[in-house]
Amino acid sequence: MQTFCFASSTRLLVSSMLALALASPAVGQQADAQCLLQFDAAWSAETHPIDFPASAHFSPLIGGNHDHQKVFWQAGSLATEGIQSVAEEGSTTAFLVELNQAIANGEAEHVIAGPGLPTSPASTQISFDVSLEYPRITVVTMIAPSPDWFIGVNGLNLFEDGRWRPHTVVDLLPYDAGTDSGATFTSQDSPTVPPEPIFQINEDPLPDGVPMGTFSIVCDSPLLFYDGFESGDATGWSRAQ
Repeated sequence: MQTFCFASSTRLLVSSMLALALASPAVGQQADAQCLLQFDAAWSAETHPIDFPASAHFSPLIGGNHDHQKVFWQAGSLATEGIQSVAEEGSTTAFLVELNQAIANGEAEHVIAGPGLPTSPASTQISFDVSLEYPRITVVTMIAPSPDWFIGVNGLNLFEDGRWRPHTVVDLLPYDAGTDSGATFTSQDSPTVPPEPIFQINEDPLPDGVPMGTFSIVCDSPLLFYDGFESGDATGWSRAQ
């Protein structure tokens, strides 16, 4: 059962007003929404015991919000230079070039960037804006160390059925960028020539169906008034829904 805790009657009133707004169709919606993404990394020796590296961490989060047509990566397609650079090196430079080019082309709106995690398990957060014209987000981070493995979301739509989705929780399964043939976390560089399409990893050391963590995303919602959100820990509200 959910537990609501408000600091004052004013907060309760504001929360009720927001709830009514979320129930309204798109006609009454604001074009923009403010969102918070919390990355909870679950990767550990307990979740992934095979060859678990002592230096397990995740590179800086990088991505952007974009329209319905733009695709920065997807399983079954070859990785761009930007995705390859993130997946192999944890570098965001080349992907930033691709993001900024998409913005210049009118395909994307904002860069979404945030810190990495020097250890795992751990958590971090990013705040960002979205709009009706650019309601989808793509965000990735390298599984580090690894040959070319990464996690993230691709074209996640935050506006559905005439409203901003108040909360979204995504299990983050590992992907191989198809650019390095290493088989363990600490394999030496072994370029895949020619590159292979991106694919979801479903064998050791990343067994099938075991998430590396979650993205929990809240946008313009009464959830903003939950105690968990105010304290900077989105875990409670993300799992309570």
